[in-house]
Amino acid sequence: SQVLDTRDVQVFKVTVNGQDAQFAFGEKHSFKGTPLEITFPKELRRGQEAIVEISFESSPKSSALQWFTPEQTSGKKHPFLFSQCQ
Repeated sequence: SQVLDTRDVQVFKVTVNGQDAQFAFGEKHSFKGTPLEITFPKELRRGQEAIVEISFESSPKSSALQWFTPEQTSGKKHPFLFSQCQ
């Protein structure tokens, strides 16, 4: 499994390497946000790459989420979302 930081987002679906994955939110922390635990549908081998896709919606309360437009990215084709909530 993998744990990610979140803050005031709604998650609809998670996939790992194209397969549906189970996910659950942990206990909310005052300044760290809410952990999102993703359970991989099958165990990965050491060094195996995993593509995790998360279908979600942010809210005005979601802090530190920022978007790059496609023109601001190296590939110039897709927007890019990143978070500074380490």
